[in-house]
Amino acid sequence: MDKEPGEEQNKDNKKVEELTKALDLEKKRSEELLSRLKYAHADLENFKKRCDRQIEEARKYGNESLIMELLGIVDELELAVQSARSSDSKGDVTQGVEMTLKKLKKILENEGISPIECVGKPFDPSKHEAVARIEKEDTEECTVIEEIRKGYTMREKVIRPSTVKVVVKTSRSPEEANLDE
Repeated sequence: MDKEPGEEQNKDNKKVEELTKALDLEKKRSEELLSRLKYAHADLENFKKRCDRQIEEARKYGNESLIMELLGIVDELELAVQSARSSDSKGDVTQGVEMTLKKLKKILENEGISPIECVGKPFDPSKHEAVARIEKEDTEECTVIEEIRKGYTMREKVIRPSTVKVVVKTSRSPEEANLDE
C-alpha cells in the first residue's frame, strides 16, 4: 500500500496551505502588536513631555502662595512710606521702612515678580479688576484713571490683578439730548 504520488502531493499542498495561513495570521498578529507598541511608545513620550511641562510649571510658580503673602507686606510698607511722607516725617524709621521696602521689591523682582502698569492704559479684564466707574469727558472711555491696589505678574502670569477705577462716558440728561435734536 504505497501512497500514490498525487496523494502525497495533495497532502504536501494542504500542509503548505495551512502553514501559509498560519504564517499570514502570525504576520497580521505581529503587525497589530507592533502597531500597539508604537502607540504605547508615543503615549509614553507624550506623558514624559507633559510631566516635564508640569515639573517646569511647578518650579516656576511653586512659590506663588508665599509671594502673595509678601505682596501684602509690600502694600503695607508702601502705605507706611506714603503716610510718613505726607506727614513730613523724615526720621530714621521712615528711612528704614523705605530701605526695607526697596530690598523686598528687589527680592520679588529677582523672583520674576513685576508690578502691572495700569494708570492711563486701557482697561484689561485679565489684568485689572474695576471697582468704580468715574464719569469724565476729557479722557477716553475704558481707561484706567486710578489704581487702588497694585497688581503683579509672575513671569507673564497675573498673580494679582490691579484694583482700579475706570473712566466711562458722561451720561447726558434728557434735557441735553432734546437740545441736540
